[in-house]
Amino acid sequence: MFQVFVDSAANIPAELVKKYGIHVISFVNYINGEKIVNFDIALSPEEEREKGRLYYEAVRNGAKVKTSLVNTADFIAHFTPILEAGEDIMYFSLSKNISGTYNAASLAAEDLKERFPERKIRLVDSLNASLAQGILAIYAIEMRNSGMEFELIGDILDRKALQMNGVFTVGDLKYLSNTGRISKTTASVGNILNIKPILRGNKDGYIVEFKKCRGRKKSLDTLVDLVCDNIENPEDQIIGIAHADAYEDSLYVMEEIQKRIKVREFINTSYDYCTGSHVGPDTVAMFFMAADRELGGKNSH
Repeated sequence: MFQVFVDSAANIPAELVKKYGIHVISFVNYINGEKIVNFDIALSPEEEREKGRLYYEAVRNGAKVKTSLVNTADFIAHFTPILEAGEDIMYFSLSKNISGTYNAASLAAEDLKERFPERKIRLVDSLNASLAQGILAIYAIEMRNSGMEFELIGDILDRKALQMNGVFTVGDLKYLSNTGRISKTTASVGNILNIKPILRGNKDGYIVEFKKCRGRKKSLDTLVDLVCDNIENPEDQIIGIAHADAYEDSLYVMEEIQKRIKVREFINTSYDYCTGSHVGPDTVAMFFMAADRELGGKNSH
């Protein structure tokens, strides 16, 4: 038997964390000096959305935000009781090319393998963020419950990570400029011209610009097209939608996708605060499995 862990960037709603028995190690943010634990298992979907609305509204209003990593000591503290109970661990990480969290987990795993040489700790780098991590973790639980072996599940999901796409659009370009993804000049001009870029996680786990759209509706429709034109076997897939206080827009893209393809299910949730702080309020992100991360539109007609 093994247990599945994620960091809270995986963005799995509390009701699904409880349903699947996933362990979440939460990031902590500070907003105007006030500590916010990003994940709270006690919240309903409506409470999670309201917490997200308040958070991103504060960001819009210029609140000072500080994010923090899950450190090696945190991983050791969370992993140790599972290993002591004689179980193995599979952890689905935020991309190591976005965050230092994967490296912190790696150091923890090295330490713990010396203390528990008979146990296995498998780290799966999602090479992405948000529900790209979370959906893989859910699939791991489903595979485990169907009787598949630990190492085989890890091998399959290492490969599936390269098929799990994350595509998103933002509301205000200044948040991308604050993190150095675009220049301040580009952000200013883009906002004036109502340019809404589509960004994605590439195969190496970096966030890169994919294309530019003029206007919010065009950017949302482009997200819909990217999902519907590239997704493989949608009836077997969970599609993820994470929004930074853009609930109505998230419902729009969900409804438009449902008009075109039949999907197993959607997860629609408020964007994790740690990574969401870097892309800003009004971000809408989509997560789905395709043949690869090239987004070549293989299913377009």
